Amino acid sequence: MIPRRLVAYTHDLAAVALCWYGAYWLRFNLSLPEEYLRGAIRTLPLLFAVYAPAYWLMGLYRGIWRYASIMDLRRIIVAVFAGAIAVAAAVFMLRIPSVPRSVLVLHPILLVLIMGGSRFAYRAWKDHALYGRIDLNGEPVLVLGAGNAAERLLRELDYSLDWKVVGLLEDSAGRAGREVRGRKILGSIDDVALWAEKLDVKRAIVAMPEASQAGRRRAMEAAVQAGLSVLTVPSLEDLLSGNVAVSQMRQVQLEDLLGREPVQLDDRRLLGWLGEKVVLVTGAGGSIGSELVRQIIRFKPRLLVLYELSEFALYQIEEELSTSLPSIPTVYVVGDVKDVHRLDQVFATYKPSLVFHAAAYKHVPLMENENAWEAVRNNVLGSKCVAEVAQRYEVEEVILISTDKAVNPTNVMGASKRLAERVLCGLQEPEGTRFVTVRFGNVLGSNGSVIPKFREQIARGGPVTVTHPEIVRYFMLIPEAAQLVLQAGLMGQGGEIFVLEMGEPIRIADLARDMIRLTGFSEDEIRIEFTGLRPGEKLYEELLTDSEHTLPTPHPKLRVAQAEAAPDTDWQLNLEQWLNEPAPATAQALKLRLQKFVPEYSPQL
Repeated sequence: MIPRRLVAYTHDLAAVALCWYGAYWLRFNLSLPEEYLRGAIRTLPLLFAVYAPAYWLMGLYRGIWRYASIMDLRRIIVAVFAGAIAVAAAVFMLRIPSVPRSVLVLHPILLVLIMGGSRFAYRAWKDHALYGRIDLNGEPVLVLGAGNAAERLLRELDYSLDWKVVGLLEDSAGRAGREVRGRKILGSIDDVALWAEKLDVKRAIVAMPEASQAGRRRAMEAAVQAGLSVLTVPSLEDLLSGNVAVSQMRQVQLEDLLGREPVQLDDRRLLGWLGEKVVLVTGAGGSIGSELVRQIIRFKPRLLVLYELSEFALYQIEEELSTSLPSIPTVYVVGDVKDVHRLDQVFATYKPSLVFHAAAYKHVPLMENENAWEAVRNNVLGSKCVAEVAQRYEVEEVILISTDKAVNPTNVMGASKRLAERVLCGLQEPEGTRFVTVRFGNVLGSNGSVIPKFREQIARGGPVTVTHPEIVRYFMLIPEAAQLVLQAGLMGQGGEIFVLEMGEPIRIADLARDMIRLTGFSEDEIRIEFTGLRPGEKLYEELLTDSEHTLPTPHPKLRVAQAEAAPDTDWQLNLEQWLNEPAPATAQALKLRLQKFVPEYSPQL
C-alpha cells in the first residue's frame, strides 16, 4: 500500500470515530451522559467494520488530495451515506441500545464536512489560496478574457515565478470589479492601453479560445495597438483535443490578426468525392499545392500522386508526409506540366479520377519582362496540356487554381492566368471531364508573399519596404484557401469560375506596421520605406471582370461567376499556334500579342 494512501485511509477512519462522538455531543447539547458514552464506544467496532471496506471499495483513494475536485466530493458523499444506511440498518436489526436516531442523521453530515473539508483545505493550502501568492518578482501581465480558459490559465500561472497577473479585462457587462482567483476584472478590453500604462505592463495574454474569431482578433488588435507584446492561449479545438494545455502560450502571429472564421466543409460529401479515388496534384511542392495535399489526405484517397517540377520542393513534402502520415499511399513524380509525354505516362500509369492543377509561375515582377514568355508557356500551355491529357484519360474533374490578378490584369502573370481560365472554358464539353476554376487572392505565408519578406527585413533591423502607402490586397490563410478549393471542386458541374469570399482588403502598410509591433519593435526602431509600384503591380486587386457577375452558392464563402461565352475553335487554334512559336523578340511584342487573347489586359508598355 502506498504510504500516502495509508495516511489518508487512517485519517478517514479517525474521522469516523471523531464524528461519531461529535454527533452524540451535539445530540445532548454539548454534554455526554455516561450511559451514552459507553454505548458510543461499544458501537465503534461496528462503524469501522462498515466504513473501512466502504471507503476502499468506493475508490476514495484513487484521487490525489493536491488535486481534490467535485468528483472526489461525490465519491465521499456516496461512500458516507452508503455506510450510514448500513450502520442504521445494523443498529435496528441488532437492537443496539443507546444509539439515538438523531445521531444516525448527524454522523454522516459531520463525516462529509470533515473528510471533504480536509481535502479541499489541503488543496487550498497547496494552491496558496489560504494566504495568497507572493509574486513580487514576476513580470506584470494583463489577461484579456475572464472565462473558463482565463481561470485555468490563472490557476497554472499560480506556480510560475516568471509572471504576475495584475488584472483581467473582460467585455461582459456588469463584471467589472469582480474577481477570478483573486485577480480583479479591471474593465473592458478596449481599455487595455489605459491599464497597461497605469500598471506599467508590457505584456498581455489573450485567453479567449471560446470567443468568436472576430472577438479574439479585436482583443489582439487592441493589445498590439497598445504597444504590448501579446501572447495567446491555444485554440479551443486544440484544448478540446487534449493535445495542449492552456498554459502552452505562443506569440500572436499575423495570421491571428487576420482572423478569418473557420471553413465549414461538407465532410460527408467530400469523403464520398475524394475517398478511395486516385487524386493527382500538380505543383504539389508549392505552398498551395502542398496544403491541398495535406487537406486531401484527410479524406483517405486510394492513391495520391504528387506531380512537381522542383526536386527540392518534392523532397520536402515527401519528408513531411513519410514522417507524419506514413500509411497514406503516395507517389512522388518529378515532371513538367508542359511535357505532354511525361503527363501521358503518369496518367496512363495511375489513371487519376481528380486533378488539382496548382502548378504556376505567380511572382508578378519576376514574370513581367525577362521571364514573360516562360510565364505564358507555364501558366497557359501547362494548363492546356494538363487539361487535354485529362480529357484523353477520362478524368472526372480538373480544378484550376487561379488568382484575383487574372481580373482586368495589368501584368503578364495575371493575364496568363486569365488566359488559362479561358482555355479550360473552351475545352469544356457537355459530357466528359469537368473543368472548374477557383479564383482567390493572396494567401498569408505563401512562397513569394510579402510576409516572409517582411520577417526577413525586420530580422535584419529594417527598413521594411512597401511599394505604395495606399496599396491594398485581399488575404486569406493557406489552409482556408485549400479547404475552399476542395469545396468548390465538390460543387463544380463544369465550366464555372468559383470566387472565394476574401473579406475586406487589407492595406499592406498596415500589415507591415502590425508585423513590426508583433515582433516587439516600434516604427521608430524599424522604419517603413515606400519604394514605388513595381512593374505590372496594381494598387488594388479585383475578383471579377467588368463582364462578370456572381451568384451565391450553398456555401457562404463561395460564389460562382457567370463568365463570358467560351472562345471559338479559331481562337483555340490561333492560341495553340502562338504557344508553339519561338519566344517573341521583346517583352513588349509579347504583351501586345497577349492582349489579343485577353482583351481586358492593360499592359504597361
